[in-house]
Amino acid sequence: MANNQGRRRRFGSVRQLKSARWQVRYRDPNTGQLRSAEQTYATRTDAEVALTLIEADVTRGQWADPDVGKLRFGDYATAWLGDRKLAARSRERHESVIRLHLLPTFGERPLSSITTGQVRAWRTACLTRTGEPTVVKAYQIMRAVLNTAIDDELIRRNPCRIKGADRYDVPERPVLTVAEVYAVADAMAPRYRLLVLLAAFTGLRFGELASLRRRDVDMENGALMVRRSQAEMQTGALFDKAPKSDAGVRPVAFPTELLPDVKRHLDGFAGAGRDGHVFLGPQGGRLRRSNFRDDWIKARTTAKVAADVHFHDLRHTGNTLAASGASLRELMTRMGHSTPRAALIYQHMVNGRDREIADRLGAMIRKTRGGTDI
Repeated sequence: MANNQGRRRRFGSVRQLKSARWQVRYRDPNTGQLRSAEQTYATRTDAEVALTLIEADVTRGQWADPDVGKLRFGDYATAWLGDRKLAARSRERHESVIRLHLLPTFGERPLSSITTGQVRAWRTACLTRTGEPTVVKAYQIMRAVLNTAIDDELIRRNPCRIKGADRYDVPERPVLTVAEVYAVADAMAPRYRLLVLLAAFTGLRFGELASLRRRDVDMENGALMVRRSQAEMQTGALFDKAPKSDAGVRPVAFPTELLPDVKRHLDGFAGAGRDGHVFLGPQGGRLRRSNFRDDWIKARTTAKVAADVHFHDLRHTGNTLAASGASLRELMTRMGHSTPRAALIYQHMVNGRDREIADRLGAMIRKTRGGTDI
Protein backbone atom coordinates (compact mmCIF):
# COMPACT_ATOMS: atom_id res chain seq x y z
CA MET A 1 0.00 0.00 0.00
CA ALA A 2 1.35 3.44 -0.86
CA ASN A 3 2.53 5.67 1.98
CA ASN A 4 0.81 9.05 1.62
CA GLN A 5 2.06 10.52 4.89
CA GLY A 6 4.03 13.74 4.78
CA ARG A 7 3.54 17.44 4.57
CA ARG A 8 1.16 18.78 1.96
CA ARG A 9 2.40 20.88 -0.95
CA ARG A 10 0.66 23.58 -2.92
CA PHE A 11 1.50 21.71 -6.14
CA GLY A 12 1.30 17.93 -6.39
CA SER A 13 2.49 15.32 -3.97
CA VAL A 14 4.93 12.46 -3.54
CA ARG A 15 4.16 9.01 -2.19
CA GLN A 16 6.06 5.85 -1.40
CA LEU A 17 5.14 2.71 -3.33
CA LYS A 18 5.24 -0.94 -2.20
CA SER A 19 8.59 -1.18 -3.94
CA ALA A 20 9.88 1.42 -1.45
CA ARG A 21 10.53 3.84 -4.30
CA TRP A 22 8.94 7.28 -4.44
CA GLN A 23 6.44 8.50 -7.00
CA VAL A 24 5.56 12.05 -8.12
CA ARG A 25 1.90 13.01 -8.70
CA TYR A 26 0.44 16.30 -9.92
CA ARG A 27 -2.51 17.81 -11.76
CA ASP A 28 -2.18 18.09 -15.54
CA PRO A 29 -2.19 21.88 -16.18
CA ASN A 30 -4.20 21.37 -19.37
CA THR A 31 -6.86 18.86 -18.29
CA GLY A 32 -6.80 19.04 -14.48
CA GLN A 33 -6.54 15.26 -14.32
CA LEU A 34 -4.17 13.66 -11.83
CA ARG A 35 -0.95 12.43 -13.43
CA SER A 36 1.76 10.12 -12.11
CA ALA A 37 5.27 10.71 -13.40
CA GLU A 38 6.70 7.69 -15.21
CA GLN A 39 10.02 7.80 -13.39
CA THR A 40 10.21 6.79 -9.72
CA TYR A 41 12.92 7.79 -7.25
CA ALA A 42 15.02 6.08 -4.61
CA THR A 43 14.48 8.77 -1.97
CA ARG A 44 11.74 11.16 -0.98
CA THR A 45 14.15 14.06 -1.44
CA ASP A 46 14.81 13.11 -5.07
CA ALA A 47 11.07 12.91 -5.71
CA GLU A 48 10.49 16.31 -4.08
CA VAL A 49 13.19 17.86 -6.29
CA ALA A 50 11.61 16.33 -9.41
CA LEU A 51 8.19 17.68 -8.42
CA THR A 52 9.67 21.14 -7.83
CA LEU A 53 11.15 21.11 -11.35
CA ILE A 54 7.79 20.13 -12.84
CA GLU A 55 6.09 22.94 -10.90
CA ALA A 56 8.69 25.42 -12.19
CA ASP A 57 8.03 24.33 -15.79
CA VAL A 58 4.29 24.77 -15.32
CA THR A 59 4.79 28.21 -13.77
CA ARG A 60 7.01 29.36 -16.67
CA GLY A 61 4.63 27.92 -19.25
CA GLN A 62 7.30 25.46 -20.40
CA TRP A 63 5.65 22.22 -19.29
CA ALA A 64 5.35 19.62 -22.05
CA ASP A 65 2.90 16.75 -21.97
CA PRO A 66 5.05 13.61 -21.49
CA ASP A 67 2.53 11.53 -23.43
CA VAL A 68 2.94 13.74 -26.48
CA GLY A 69 6.68 13.08 -26.46
CA LYS A 70 5.96 9.36 -26.77
CA LEU A 71 5.16 9.86 -30.47
CA ARG A 72 7.69 7.79 -32.41
CA PHE A 73 10.31 9.55 -34.49
CA GLY A 74 9.51 7.42 -37.55
CA ASP A 75 5.83 8.32 -37.53
CA TYR A 76 6.54 12.00 -36.96
CA ALA A 77 9.27 12.16 -39.63
CA THR A 78 6.90 10.58 -42.16
CA ALA A 79 4.22 13.16 -41.38
CA TRP A 80 6.81 15.94 -41.43
CA LEU A 81 7.96 14.96 -44.92
CA GLY A 82 4.37 14.82 -46.14
CA ASP A 83 3.88 18.45 -45.07
CA ARG A 84 6.98 19.79 -46.85
CA LYS A 85 6.67 21.65 -50.14
CA LEU A 86 9.42 19.92 -52.09
CA ALA A 87 10.14 19.24 -55.75
CA ALA A 88 9.65 15.60 -56.74
CA ARG A 89 13.37 14.80 -56.88
CA SER A 90 14.07 16.56 -53.57
CA ARG A 91 11.20 14.71 -51.92
CA GLU A 92 12.57 11.42 -53.20
CA ARG A 93 16.01 12.21 -51.81
CA HIS A 94 14.60 13.24 -48.42
CA GLU A 95 12.53 10.05 -48.25
CA SER A 96 15.56 7.95 -49.14
CA VAL A 97 17.77 9.58 -46.50
CA ILE A 98 15.11 9.20 -43.80
CA ARG A 99 14.43 5.57 -44.72
CA LEU A 100 18.03 4.44 -45.11
CA HIS A 101 19.87 6.48 -42.50
CA LEU A 102 17.47 7.71 -39.81
CA LEU A 103 14.70 5.15 -39.34
CA PRO A 104 16.94 2.13 -38.65
CA THR A 105 18.28 3.88 -35.53
CA PHE A 106 15.56 6.30 -34.45
CA GLY A 107 12.37 5.08 -36.13
CA GLU A 108 10.86 3.34 -33.09
CA ARG A 109 12.15 5.76 -30.48
CA PRO A 110 9.83 8.28 -28.81
CA LEU A 111 10.72 11.85 -29.77
CA SER A 112 11.31 12.85 -26.16
CA SER A 113 13.72 9.97 -25.55
CA ILE A 114 16.31 10.94 -28.18
CA THR A 115 19.44 12.41 -26.60
CA THR A 116 22.41 14.31 -27.96
CA GLY A 117 24.61 11.37 -26.97
CA GLN A 118 22.51 9.03 -29.09
CA VAL A 119 22.68 11.40 -32.04
CA ARG A 120 26.46 11.66 -31.66
CA ALA A 121 26.85 7.86 -31.51
CA TRP A 122 24.63 7.45 -34.58
CA ARG A 123 26.64 10.02 -36.53
CA THR A 124 29.96 8.41 -35.61
CA ALA A 125 28.69 5.00 -36.72
CA CYS A 126 27.30 6.41 -39.99
CA LEU A 127 30.63 8.00 -40.88
CA THR A 128 32.30 4.58 -40.79
CA ARG A 129 30.04 3.21 -43.53
CA THR A 130 28.63 6.20 -45.44
CA GLY A 131 30.16 9.22 -47.16
CA GLU A 132 30.32 12.45 -45.16
CA PRO A 133 28.01 14.44 -47.50
CA THR A 134 25.23 11.87 -46.97
CA VAL A 135 25.73 11.87 -43.19
CA VAL A 136 25.60 15.68 -43.14
CA LYS A 137 22.37 15.61 -45.17
CA ALA A 138 20.83 13.06 -42.80
CA TYR A 139 21.82 15.14 -39.78
CA GLN A 140 20.35 18.29 -41.34
CA ILE A 141 17.05 16.52 -42.04
CA MET A 142 16.88 15.07 -38.53
CA ARG A 143 17.56 18.47 -37.00
CA ALA A 144 14.82 20.02 -39.17
CA VAL A 145 12.33 17.31 -38.14
CA LEU A 146 13.06 17.88 -34.45
CA ASN A 147 12.95 21.67 -34.81
CA THR A 148 9.41 21.26 -36.11
CA ALA A 149 8.67 18.98 -33.15
CA ILE A 150 9.71 21.86 -30.88
CA ASP A 151 7.36 24.20 -32.75
CA ASP A 152 4.60 21.61 -32.27
CA GLU A 153 5.42 21.56 -28.53
CA LEU A 154 6.23 17.85 -28.64
CA ILE A 155 9.74 18.28 -27.23
CA ARG A 156 11.49 21.16 -25.49
CA ARG A 157 15.04 20.89 -26.82
CA ASN A 158 16.58 19.63 -30.02
CA PRO A 159 19.20 16.93 -29.34
CA CYS A 160 20.92 17.73 -32.66
CA ARG A 161 23.46 20.10 -31.12
CA ILE A 162 26.74 18.67 -32.40
CA LYS A 163 29.12 21.42 -33.45
CA GLY A 164 30.12 21.22 -37.12
CA ALA A 165 27.88 18.22 -37.87
CA ASP A 166 25.78 20.20 -40.36
CA ARG A 167 28.60 20.90 -42.79
CA TYR A 168 31.69 19.37 -44.34
CA ASP A 169 34.76 20.59 -46.17
CA VAL A 170 34.36 20.24 -49.92
CA PRO A 171 37.66 19.12 -51.46
CA GLU A 172 39.08 21.36 -54.16
CA ARG A 173 37.90 20.06 -57.50
CA PRO A 174 40.26 19.80 -60.49
CA VAL A 175 40.28 22.46 -63.19
CA LEU A 176 41.07 21.32 -66.72
CA THR A 177 43.11 23.33 -69.17
CA VAL A 178 41.56 24.32 -72.50
CA ALA A 179 43.78 21.70 -74.16
CA GLU A 180 42.52 19.01 -71.78
CA VAL A 181 38.90 19.98 -72.44
CA TYR A 182 39.43 19.53 -76.16
CA ALA A 183 41.37 16.29 -75.65
CA VAL A 184 38.39 14.81 -73.82
CA ALA A 185 35.86 16.26 -76.29
CA ASP A 186 37.79 14.90 -79.28
CA ALA A 187 37.89 11.45 -77.67
CA MET A 188 34.12 11.37 -77.09
CA ALA A 189 31.60 9.76 -79.41
CA PRO A 190 30.73 12.50 -81.97
CA ARG A 191 27.19 12.96 -80.58
CA TYR A 192 28.64 13.93 -77.19
CA ARG A 193 31.55 16.13 -78.30
CA LEU A 194 29.56 19.39 -78.13
CA LEU A 195 28.15 18.41 -74.72
CA VAL A 196 31.68 18.49 -73.29
CA LEU A 197 32.59 21.77 -74.99
CA LEU A 198 29.44 23.59 -73.87
CA ALA A 199 29.74 22.28 -70.32
CA ALA A 200 33.26 23.67 -70.13
CA PHE A 201 32.74 26.99 -71.91
CA THR A 202 29.26 27.92 -70.66
CA GLY A 203 29.33 26.36 -67.19
CA LEU A 204 25.89 24.80 -67.67
CA ARG A 205 24.93 21.82 -65.54
CA PHE A 206 24.33 18.39 -67.06
CA GLY A 207 20.57 18.70 -66.45
CA GLU A 208 20.45 22.13 -68.10
CA LEU A 209 22.29 20.84 -71.17
CA ALA A 210 20.17 17.68 -71.39
CA SER A 211 16.95 19.74 -71.41
CA LEU A 212 18.02 22.19 -74.17
CA ARG A 213 15.76 22.37 -77.24
CA ARG A 214 16.65 23.67 -80.69
CA ARG A 215 14.67 26.84 -80.00
CA ASP A 216 16.95 27.53 -77.02
CA VAL A 217 19.97 27.92 -79.32
CA ASP A 218 20.54 31.45 -80.65
CA MET A 219 23.04 31.05 -83.49
CA GLU A 220 22.91 34.74 -84.42
CA ASN A 221 24.08 35.91 -80.99
CA GLY A 222 25.99 32.78 -80.02
CA ALA A 223 23.94 32.07 -76.91
CA LEU A 224 21.88 29.43 -75.14
CA MET A 225 18.62 30.20 -73.35
CA VAL A 226 18.40 28.18 -70.13
CA ARG A 227 14.73 27.66 -69.24
CA ARG A 228 14.62 24.30 -67.44
CA SER A 229 16.72 21.44 -66.12
CA GLN A 230 16.29 17.71 -66.62
CA ALA A 231 16.03 15.55 -63.49
CA GLU A 232 15.90 11.79 -63.07
CA MET A 233 14.00 9.91 -60.38
CA GLN A 234 15.38 6.76 -58.77
CA THR A 235 12.78 4.85 -60.81
CA GLY A 236 14.48 6.10 -63.98
CA ALA A 237 11.68 8.50 -64.90
CA LEU A 238 12.92 11.71 -66.54
CA PHE A 239 11.23 15.09 -66.24
CA ASP A 240 12.04 18.76 -66.78
CA LYS A 241 11.90 20.95 -63.70
CA ALA A 242 11.86 24.70 -63.36
CA PRO A 243 14.99 26.38 -61.98
CA LYS A 244 15.16 26.82 -58.20
CA SER A 245 15.01 30.60 -58.57
CA ASP A 246 14.35 33.23 -61.21
CA ALA A 247 18.12 33.55 -61.62
CA GLY A 248 18.16 30.04 -63.09
CA VAL A 249 16.30 31.23 -66.21
CA ARG A 250 18.99 33.04 -68.14
CA PRO A 251 20.75 33.51 -71.47
CA VAL A 252 24.35 32.30 -71.53
CA ALA A 253 26.72 33.33 -74.31
CA PHE A 254 29.15 30.78 -75.71
CA PRO A 255 32.40 31.53 -77.56
CA THR A 256 31.83 32.21 -81.25
CA GLU A 257 34.67 29.74 -81.85
CA LEU A 258 32.12 27.02 -81.02
CA LEU A 259 29.61 28.10 -83.69
CA PRO A 260 30.89 25.55 -86.26
CA ASP A 261 30.66 22.79 -83.63
CA VAL A 262 27.13 23.82 -82.70
CA LYS A 263 26.01 23.89 -86.35
CA ARG A 264 27.54 20.46 -87.08
CA HIS A 265 25.85 19.00 -84.02
CA LEU A 266 22.42 20.46 -84.80
CA ASP A 267 22.67 19.17 -88.37
CA GLY A 268 23.78 15.69 -87.37
CA PHE A 269 22.57 14.72 -83.93
CA ALA A 270 19.78 16.95 -82.55
CA GLY A 271 16.10 16.08 -82.50
CA ALA A 272 13.82 17.37 -85.25
CA GLY A 273 11.76 20.54 -85.00
CA ARG A 274 12.04 23.58 -82.77
CA ASP A 275 11.25 21.49 -79.70
CA GLY A 276 13.70 18.74 -80.61
CA HIS A 277 16.27 18.05 -77.90
CA VAL A 278 19.77 19.29 -78.71
CA PHE A 279 21.34 16.24 -77.05
CA LEU A 280 19.92 12.75 -77.46
CA GLY A 281 20.93 9.31 -76.24
CA PRO A 282 22.56 6.73 -78.53
CA GLN A 283 19.18 5.26 -79.55
CA GLY A 284 17.57 8.65 -80.19
CA GLY A 285 15.82 8.88 -76.84
CA ARG A 286 16.45 11.42 -74.10
CA LEU A 287 19.99 11.74 -72.85
CA ARG A 288 20.66 10.07 -69.51
CA ARG A 289 23.73 10.15 -67.33
CA SER A 290 23.82 6.36 -67.51
CA ASN A 291 24.06 6.22 -71.33
CA PHE A 292 26.71 8.94 -71.31
CA ARG A 293 28.88 7.75 -68.41
CA ASP A 294 30.76 4.96 -70.19
CA ASP A 295 31.71 7.28 -73.07
CA TRP A 296 32.92 9.87 -70.56
CA ILE A 297 35.15 7.37 -68.74
CA LYS A 298 36.63 6.04 -71.99
CA ALA A 299 37.30 9.54 -73.33
CA ARG A 300 38.83 10.65 -70.04
CA THR A 301 41.19 7.66 -70.17
CA THR A 302 42.08 8.23 -73.84
CA ALA A 303 42.79 11.92 -73.15
CA LYS A 304 45.01 10.93 -70.19
CA VAL A 305 42.98 13.10 -67.83
CA ALA A 306 42.98 12.18 -64.13
CA ALA A 307 40.47 9.49 -63.17
CA ASP A 308 38.95 11.66 -60.44
CA VAL A 309 37.72 14.26 -62.96
CA HIS A 310 33.93 14.17 -63.12
CA PHE A 311 31.66 15.67 -65.76
CA HIS A 312 30.53 18.33 -63.27
CA ASP A 313 34.16 19.47 -63.05
CA LEU A 314 33.68 20.92 -66.54
CA ARG A 315 31.26 23.42 -64.99
CA HIS A 316 33.85 24.18 -62.33
CA THR A 317 36.44 24.58 -65.08
CA GLY A 318 34.24 26.93 -67.10
CA ASN A 319 33.35 29.09 -64.12
CA THR A 320 36.98 29.29 -63.07
CA LEU A 321 38.07 30.35 -66.56
CA ALA A 322 35.18 32.82 -66.80
CA ALA A 323 36.07 34.36 -63.44
CA SER A 324 39.07 36.08 -64.96
CA GLY A 325 37.98 39.72 -65.21
CA ALA A 326 34.29 39.10 -64.41
CA SER A 327 32.49 40.87 -61.59
CA LEU A 328 30.69 38.88 -58.91
CA ARG A 329 27.25 39.88 -60.24
CA GLU A 330 28.19 39.00 -63.83
CA LEU A 331 29.45 35.61 -62.73
CA MET A 332 26.33 34.95 -60.65
CA THR A 333 24.18 35.75 -63.69
CA ARG A 334 26.14 33.40 -65.91
CA MET A 335 26.10 30.59 -63.36
CA GLY A 336 22.40 30.96 -62.63
CA HIS A 337 22.76 31.65 -58.90
CA SER A 338 20.50 34.01 -56.95
CA THR A 339 22.98 34.37 -54.07
CA PRO A 340 26.70 35.13 -54.22
CA ARG A 341 27.91 32.16 -52.18
CA ALA A 342 28.80 29.83 -55.07
CA ALA A 343 30.08 32.62 -57.29
CA LEU A 344 32.38 33.83 -54.54
CA ILE A 345 34.17 30.48 -54.64
CA TYR A 346 35.41 31.43 -58.12
CA GLN A 347 35.17 35.22 -57.74
CA HIS A 348 34.11 33.29 -59.97
CA MET A 349 23.08 38.61 -69.35
CA VAL A 350 22.62 37.70 -73.44
CA ASN A 351 24.06 41.16 -72.52
CA GLY A 352 27.29 42.89 -73.42
CA ARG A 353 29.29 41.80 -70.38
CA ASP A 354 28.33 38.14 -70.73
CA ARG A 355 29.39 38.33 -74.37
CA GLU A 356 32.75 39.68 -73.19
CA ILE A 357 33.15 36.72 -70.85
CA ALA A 358 32.42 34.32 -73.73
CA ASP A 359 34.84 36.21 -75.97
CA ARG A 360 37.61 35.88 -73.40
CA LEU A 361 36.96 32.15 -73.32
CA GLY A 362 37.10 32.16 -77.10
CA ALA A 363 40.50 33.85 -76.97
CA MET A 364 41.72 31.03 -74.72
CA ILE A 365 40.46 28.52 -77.27
CA ARG A 366 42.23 30.29 -80.14
CA LYS A 367 45.45 30.49 -78.16
CA THR A 368 45.32 26.76 -77.48
CA ARG A 369 43.91 25.53 -80.78
CA GLY A 370 45.60 28.02 -83.06
CA GLY A 371 44.28 27.96 -86.60
CA THR A 372 42.84 24.45 -86.38
CA ASP A 373 39.30 23.76 -87.47
CA ILE A 374 37.53 23.99 -84.13
